[in-house]
Formats: sequence, C-alpha cells, structure tokens
Amino acid sequence: MSVIFNPIGKVKVESNRYYIELEEKYFEATLGLQEYSHIEVIWWFNLYDSEESRNYFVMDQPYKNGPEKVGVLASRSPVRPNPIAVTACALIALDGKASRLEVGYIDAEDGTPVLDIKPYEPSIDKVRDVRMPDWCKHWPDCLEANEGFDWSREFNFPE
Repeated sequence: MSVIFNPIGKVKVESNRYYIELEEKYFEATLGLQEYSHIEVIWWFNLYDSEESRNYFVMDQPYKNGPEKVGVLASRSPVRPNPIAVTACALIALDGKASRLEVGYIDAEDGTPVLDIKPYEPSIDKVRDVRMPDWCKHWPDCLEANEGFDWSREFNFPE
C-alpha cells in the first residue's frame, strides 16, 4: 500500500518570526481556528527524506545524556521510516490576505512542507501522568518552559 500526501502549505521563517503559509485554497479551512491558543502542525522532514534514511532504525547516542543506542521510534529524530513530524505551536495570528498563520515557534526549516494542522485540544492531547527515561527528566515539562532551555546541550548533532 502506498500513501500520497498533498502539502497544504509550507513553513516560512522571516526575521525570527515563524509562519505557516497555506495554499490559498486551504485558508478557508482555518475558520474557527482563531479561537484556539495552540495548534499542532504536522509536517514533513523533507531534508531527511531518502531511501537510506527510511531504512535506518537505530541511532548511535543521539542524546548526550542518553543511552548508547536508541531506536528511531523512541526518538524525535528526522531520520525515520516515514519522516513525519508533529509540533505543538502557540497560534499568534491568522492573516487571511496572506493566507498564513503566525506561530510562536516551530522546529522546522524554512520551506518545510506542512501536511496538516489540528487545534490543540487538552481533553485529548494533554497527558497528565507522563513516564520518561531518567536521562531526559530534566527537560522542560511544557512548551512554555522551553524558553531559555539550551537544547544544544542535549543533542549530538553532527557538526
């Protein structure tokens, strides 16, 4: 079975501000979205999509304080069988004239294809009792606490 995705827009980064630029025909689908403070953006790790990366299943210590090996499904790595990502974002504004949404931050590159957007719904998205490995328990406990956290000290990204 194969699956076909049609991106609805792309990530746009301008002067340290983050936007989701939608294809014009999809902007009407945002009706009512302005009533939400946060959204979930589903996007494609297009810079990491290759036959090789889709067949890479175990990573060598992607986290500085983590175990020596981690399976890609136990990580937030862009290298995975289907390079799909989900990011919760603060929704700042909707601009109908430009067919775009301004978000507080998204961990995607400029030009990244956006597959879908969903409103963040605490009744189904928020988890109260979360279990995490000991090596990452010092990470921020919510999106708002990320400001000022030095993520570069956590990951073993190639130079």
